[in-house]
Amino acid sequence: MNIYSKLLAVVTVATFSSLLFLPSVYGSDDDGHKWGLGWFKQSKLDVAPVNNPVYREECGSCHFAFQPGLLPEKSWRKMMAGLEDHFGDNAELDAEKQKSLLDYLVTNSADKSDYKRSTRIASSLKPGEVPLRISDTVYFKRKHDEIPMRFVTDNKDVGSYSKCEACHTRAETGSYNEDEVKIPGVGRWED
Repeated sequence: MNIYSKLLAVVTVATFSSLLFLPSVYGSDDDGHKWGLGWFKQSKLDVAPVNNPVYREECGSCHFAFQPGLLPEKSWRKMMAGLEDHFGDNAELDAEKQKSLLDYLVTNSADKSDYKRSTRIASSLKPGEVPLRISDTVYFKRKHDEIPMRFVTDNKDVGSYSKCEACHTRAETGSYNEDEVKIPGVGRWED
């Protein structure tokens, strides 16, 4: 083996070896846009999907089953303590089911999550702030500030910011990537 063959072999091995480490160096921004070689590894960009069938059935039967990582523990505790007037509806549950769902929500809340969007939601809150709606958080307002109201509240297919799944095509999976937004009657959203 001549010197050039040896050099080529060393460069080839070094190049392929470095590719194994690049995924931990490269990644994505908080909107889920991937850069570099971050696609090699599975990342936790958004929020953990709902994986509790009782929660999905009980809460998802009336509205979108919001992922626990969209609100902090204090918010879920306050919400579950007031189910007799849940945004104008009575959503009371038997004590056992309520405790089970509260445990699930608290364990997976934004302030206990290692998903990037969840941690950013939690860190956007002021001390003592206990929002009952994700749309009341600074994080949400910053992410939706350029969307005209006519695309949401005046849009019969959306109606309110609480219908995440109307525009976020993969919301059910916990993905709120800006590239996956399609506003009904408007189309793909780009800010």
